[in-house]
Amino acid sequence: MLIANGVIHTMDVGTISNGFVRTEGSRIVCAGPMSELPGDAGPAGLIDAKGGHVLPGFIDAHCHVGLYGGAAQEDDLNESPAPCTPEIRALDGVDPLNQYFREARRAGVTSLLTGPGSANPIAGQSVLMKTAGRVIDQMAVRVPASMKFALGENPKGTHKDHGPATRMASAALIREQLAKALDYDLKWSQAKSDDSMDAPDFDSKLDALRPVVSGRLAAHFHAHRADDIVTAVRISKEFGLDCVIVHGTEGHLVADFLAKEGVPVITGPFLMDRCKPELANLTMENTAILARAGVQVAICTDHPETPIMMLPFCAAMAARAGMDEEEALAAITINAACIAGVGDRLGSLSPGKDADIVIMDGHPFHWRSQAVHVIIDGQEIVD
Repeated sequence: MLIANGVIHTMDVGTISNGFVRTEGSRIVCAGPMSELPGDAGPAGLIDAKGGHVLPGFIDAHCHVGLYGGAAQEDDLNESPAPCTPEIRALDGVDPLNQYFREARRAGVTSLLTGPGSANPIAGQSVLMKTAGRVIDQMAVRVPASMKFALGENPKGTHKDHGPATRMASAALIREQLAKALDYDLKWSQAKSDDSMDAPDFDSKLDALRPVVSGRLAAHFHAHRADDIVTAVRISKEFGLDCVIVHGTEGHLVADFLAKEGVPVITGPFLMDRCKPELANLTMENTAILARAGVQVAICTDHPETPIMMLPFCAAMAARAGMDEEEALAAITINAACIAGVGDRLGSLSPGKDADIVIMDGHPFHWRSQAVHVIIDGQEIVD
């Protein structure tokens, strides 16, 4: 496939005012200015961008698409009866035929990270997946993609009758499970290296936390309030976790702290009302402030809080609130990919990466622009 005559946002080596992208199979082969178009590039598979904008497919780094269908009977979001459920897998609950995958594609969203909600201090495992397909095992890019933790009002409100009823108890439960997982991991490692040592009895909860406490799987902490954000970082430092803050609504109040600690933040949703006390300091300027402080940021919809098809608009509003436009685009492309642990495959138009490409008929932040071509794994999607 050859995409020609477009404004090429490579997201890693700058923007080309009039260029091309060439793919073979499911991979990107090259991108460059039209003046460098290889002479053997024939008309077969040609898409004329007609001066439109060509970008890597958009990535929503945190949402619940496929686990929440829009009706109570289709809600597979929270395993709320138990406060700690690290063993549950989004892979087992996502419905890839849910209508919101189609709406995501139409908006140019080619990949998303979806997982359990925030009712539990430890909620379970997410999956990073493409938005096209019928069988989730074939759509998945990374499984698991992260372990979901939650602090603040949500776990308190869900478990107030039997605990945790306070922020202190939520943090204590997380620490308890992480400490047990460290011990469990140590015993498994000892048994593997020493035949005289017995392996511990299998525990699905602790086994799911082994890659988290070893730093191989990112810990995504739902945290809105500044003190919850700091608690998430504190716990992560205690246990050596690869910490990512999700939402970070009051991140702008501790932006220097987050930058110093090197903790990335997936901001959003911010196209919503202040529906609970911990959102009192919600501001659309949050992402811009964090980025200026040196924090690596991505932008999410947290679908269904903000509909998935609004992801490009969320980035546009962040730019309107003071974020550099290219930084805002990076927040739904390369930054989102890197924070999700798939920067080697997604997020830019680099040779060798997945051929996930969106062609817009205007600048992606213009309110009238639409995705006129959406390509996933080298195949144009027609919905």
